[in-house]
Amino acid sequence: MRTDTLDELWAVIEERAAHPREGSYVCSLLSHRKGIDKPLEKVGEEATEFILAAKNGDPDRIANEAADLLFHLLVALRASGVGLDAVLSVLEGRRQ
Repeated sequence: MRTDTLDELWAVIEERAAHPREGSYVCSLLSHRKGIDKPLEKVGEEATEFILAAKNGDPDRIANEAADLLFHLLVALRASGVGLDAVLSVLEGRRQ
């Protein structure tokens, strides 16, 4: 796994959460009137799109939908107050 890319993306999400900017998609998800429901809805939507892409076997679409799913999952983690390091620690622990 290219954790540098995930770390960089996580840093952007953290920065947007700490310093909201108008027009930022991340900020719009984190500050939505629905609260945490909005990023969670996006995770569900992107998970469904990923499943359909995988079922249809289009490698490019699978990669794109997986990227969307990972992105929205990271935003939902931030909205939940759980850091990327916590998730990576769990994964590392499972490798043993």
